[in-house]
Order: sequence, then C-alpha cells, then structure tokens
Amino acid sequence: MRVAIQGFQGSFHQVAAHQYFGAAAALNFCATFGEVVAQVADGRADAALMAMENSLAGSILPNYLLLERADLTITGEVYLPIYQHLLALPGTTLADVQAVHSHPMALRQCGDFLAQHPRWQLVETEDTGLSAQLLAERQTPGVAVVAGAQAAAAFGLQVLAPAIHDDPHNYTRFLMLERAPEAQPVAAPDKASLYFYTSHAPGCLAQVLTLVASHGLNLSKLQSCPRPSQPWHYGFHADVEFDNPALLEALLQELPSMTEELRVLGVYQRGSMEFEGLVTNSKASGGSM
Repeated sequence: MRVAIQGFQGSFHQVAAHQYFGAAAALNFCATFGEVVAQVADGRADAALMAMENSLAGSILPNYLLLERADLTITGEVYLPIYQHLLALPGTTLADVQAVHSHPMALRQCGDFLAQHPRWQLVETEDTGLSAQLLAERQTPGVAVVAGAQAAAAFGLQVLAPAIHDDPHNYTRFLMLERAPEAQPVAAPDKASLYFYTSHAPGCLAQVLTLVASHGLNLSKLQSCPRPSQPWHYGFHADVEFDNPALLEALLQELPSMTEELRVLGVYQRGSMEFEGLVTNSKASGGSM
C-alpha cells in the first residue's frame, strides 16, 4: 500500500498514516497537500491521508477546495491526539532560544505559550517533522522547533518544554482518500461528507439544514467555502452521521431539489476517539509531561 502524506519523517501525518494503514504501509512524503492529491490522482500512490481540521486551530480551508476539485473519494477518517512540544538541540535552555520554527498550524496550537516569549521570532515552515530534521542536520544554535515526541526521538532532539499546546484536548482529523473509480464500498458506513451549494436567496441554506434534521441525521460539521469567480457566494461542506444507511439514502433523494449542485464526497465509518500505543508524550524522548 503506497500512501501519500503531507510532511516528512517525524510528522503527525506519519503517525496517523501508520495508525490507520499499519506499520507496513509505504509512505510517499510530499511537501504540499496539492502534491498529495496529485499523487493519488495520477497513480503514484494508492491512497492519501490528508489533515482537514484541528480542534484548536480550526479547519484547513485550502484542503476543502482540493476535495471539491479532485476526482477522489473519502474512504475513512482518523482522529489523532496532538501533543506539541518545544524541541531543541541537547544542552539548549529556554534562555538560549531566539527563533521557533514550525508549521503554521502547529504554531497556532501553541499561541498561549509562545506569547509568553515575545522576543522569539516565529518562523513558519512546511512541516513539523522537517523542521526537526533540519535543526538536527544544521545544528543551528538559538533555534527551537514545535513538533511531536516522535520527531524528538527520530532526530535526537531534547524536549525543552513539553505539552505546550493551548488545550490538553488537542486533536487533528485526517481523511483517507482514494481514486473514485477504484474505491471499494465501505462496510457498515455511518458517516458521509457532502458538498453542495444553494440558490443565493434567503432561507435556502436553512431549508437544507432542516431537511437533514428531519431525516434523523446528525450534522457534525458545516464548513462554508468561497465559490471561485462568484464573489460572496459560498458552497458548503457538510458531514452527516447516521445509524442506518437508509437514512442517508432518503436524504439524498430529496436534497437535489433544494440545491443547485450536490456531490457525495465519501461514505465511510466514523473515526475512533480511543487511542492505544501511540507516541504522544515526551516520555518517549526522555522528557516528562
């Protein structure tokens, strides 16, 4: 199984991919989410794992646009607890730090801690794991990175400050993507992701939401996204949960009459919020929580 992920060794994408696909999965490391989608679309990868939202930093809006444009289908999801640590070269102290490098979403998750150190320069990078790798390779004094314990263990960095994220309940949701023509139906699905837009008139969106509720489905996510070339017009990504697939089928029979476009992006099983055996805390790299 070849799985495309955004990020490199030591990234949270790597942890989530191995959790979902198993340790034997071969990972294609990609610098951007666009490359992740492209690798699946052209056959270089069999599937992709792509982060969509974080419980602290919010949605990754460009990835919703990628879902709209790609001929891929969602086949699963995984929720990963995210423990962000401040990592540095061995022997570094907090007083030595001058700059902190990491992915912008990781920096946002640690805003309260970083605000306590206003003299630190915050440098946005393309990946948490790659930031850790480059620090280990370049041995740059005065630089720290925000990343997980798996990055500290992989590159021999010390945990200078453990668990610096703003809230202990910090999770990222990842979606599994496959080429639509080749994806097999998921057994016992209980969740679906939809994309739609309605007439730009009062009450149209409310009618859709009322219909979802009337069919007994739980709306677990609603994300608006701008429609290209149509200023101030929006499409909507909706995640709905159900106990019986027949509820979804009944909804999909009626929704087309209320929308100008409707796409089913995937029907799959909900991700579990129970985790075992994950490298999530600083004990794995010699620190303490």
